[in-house]
Amino acid sequence: MSISQLKTNPAKAIAQADDYPVAISSRNKIKAYLVGGTIFEKLIDFLEDSEDILTIKTLKKSGWGKGKDLDVIAKELGLN
Repeated sequence: MSISQLKTNPAKAIAQADDYPVAISSRNKIKAYLVGGTIFEKLIDFLEDSEDILTIKTLKKSGWGKGKDLDVIAKELGLN
């Protein structure tokens, strides 16, 4: 969708973005993506879950649960 089309009918663009991201272009180059609230919330949930999984994997590798002090692990992870 061009920027001109977006300006002309923003409600249509928002409605389309509810199902699938809409690329916004200017002079045949994509300048932005418009995503609906549902997609955005799913994306944020996915990112948060991915971050949690990475943290758990990192804690396991660092010796979490094997008698290592939490302060030592936090320092190793740069969380101190």
